[in-house]
Amino acid sequence: MGYAEMIPWLQLPPPGALSALLLSVVMAVGDWRSRRIPNYLTFGGALAGMVFQTAVFGWEGLGQAISGMSLGLGLLLLPYILGGMGAGDVKALAALGAWLGPKGIFSVFCYMGIIGGIMSLGVLLWKGILWSYLRRGWAWLVNMVLCRGQKIFWKSLHPGENKTPGLPYGVAIAAGMVIYLIRGNLVQ
Repeated sequence: MGYAEMIPWLQLPPPGALSALLLSVVMAVGDWRSRRIPNYLTFGGALAGMVFQTAVFGWEGLGQAISGMSLGLGLLLLPYILGGMGAGDVKALAALGAWLGPKGIFSVFCYMGIIGGIMSLGVLLWKGILWSYLRRGWAWLVNMVLCRGQKIFWKSLHPGENKTPGLPYGVAIAAGMVIYLIRGNLVQ
């Protein structure tokens, strides 16, 4: 009888998840200190995840690693293009995707989105600019509906002042990773 049968409430994390947690914590500490996630962590982490998945699960593991990396990259690509996310954050989620596969990285993405939203609200409250952003968001929504995407609307959207304070999103990614290890996959 194995320990899983003796302790039925104990759920082991998927293979590689603890390594992904360690990688995410190292990236979060670096992001907190310098507001950058170095390429050697993201690319090295992705490569290590692919090697691990291939060594443990064979070609199917390599497919899962590539799928997880692609999904991690794709989930944050639009926020990066729109200027709301740094390239290091996108590469960090892709690197974790190599370790966790598509189901795991989607769960981490959902958890980190909640944590990131809470962190963003906290920073905006702390800086005292939350209400101005809410007013601007409401005006954006009303103008979008009334102007229906005309060029005048898009030119007035980015006035250039009041840039949002930066957020070390690597911290949200690591927190999402912790919640993933506690709660597990959102999709089965």
